[in-house]
Amino acid sequence: MPTQPATFFDPAKTFDDNVDHGPYLSDQSQNVKADKVEPNYEFLGHKLNSPFGIASGPLPTSRHVIGAFKRGFDVVCYKTQRSVTFPCNPFPNVVYIDIDGDLTEEKASHPQIGHLQSNTPIEKLTITNSFGNPCRGPDFWVEDLRKAVQGQGKEQLCISSIVGTIQEGFNDLDYFKDFAATALLAKSACVQAIELNLSCPNVASEGVLCYTYDAVYQVSKLSKEAVGDIPLIAKMGYFNAAQQPLLEKILLGTSPFISAFSVINTLQAAIVDEQGNQLLPGPGRLKAGCCGASIKWAGLDMVKRLAALREKHQLDFEIIGVGGVMTPADFHEYRNAGADIVQSATAVMWNDQLALQIKSTI
Repeated sequence: MPTQPATFFDPAKTFDDNVDHGPYLSDQSQNVKADKVEPNYEFLGHKLNSPFGIASGPLPTSRHVIGAFKRGFDVVCYKTQRSVTFPCNPFPNVVYIDIDGDLTEEKASHPQIGHLQSNTPIEKLTITNSFGNPCRGPDFWVEDLRKAVQGQGKEQLCISSIVGTIQEGFNDLDYFKDFAATALLAKSACVQAIELNLSCPNVASEGVLCYTYDAVYQVSKLSKEAVGDIPLIAKMGYFNAAQQPLLEKILLGTSPFISAFSVINTLQAAIVDEQGNQLLPGPGRLKAGCCGASIKWAGLDMVKRLAALREKHQLDFEIIGVGGVMTPADFHEYRNAGADIVQSATAVMWNDQLALQIKSTI
């Protein structure tokens, strides 16, 4: 693993260990959530100290969220939750990937070699994210989410990320309605923004919804009807040039329901060991979502295209830029590309000072 110890989420420990015992922060007494950076920023009608925070993934409990707020991460996501309990994929869930430069679509079409340990510097790191969106169920997370929301400092925002779950006997509409039901559970915890995870590639039976217009439309419409005035964010994957018309159709069709788009989630690739064998154990896990430095090109590309389409059609959605934000320079690239908000997930697993480092540059 990188020489710097993990902080918010330790990939050398199981998901349950991280939920029960994390976070593993460098200084538990540090409290910088009152830091004020001028000028103020705004997102979805909420004032923010800064336009930077943590994407869904590394913050699975209120302790993690509050720890992030205290370290100056001003807009953060409570990890994606479900309406039912759901197991984690077998351990390990994070492996380190050898990638020279960008994980392009051409490279991702071939197996990538993964390792259980790495000495790669954090700013160049690429890893897998293969958890499967585990969930302990609403009896656990709704009340804990409420605590996370209560931990917001002045001009900070906790976003609840949710996903639907296919259950026995469900048809497509039942599945879409489960997104809405889960969003309603999040609303009951008094969140002020909800992210619909439409792009998770980890559960093969559920697929990646963001590439199916009807699914995106129905989930967005039903969820908005359920939560009313609470703004919805759609978490999307990467759309290549051939998918540009689909992307444009989604933006136009969901404009009554979606207030912001978060791009991107991960890029998928087959992950193998040095002998070419599947590295992550278990069925359906040859391919995994890859995140970190090598996917920044895709996140930046999507932000630029969303910004262009927003201007072309005079739409008023906001943009969260995610993917490969490892350094303050990466943050500024995303802002210059048109992102209203920038979030990191991979880097903050090892660097809980990234928000302060970025604030020193704005």
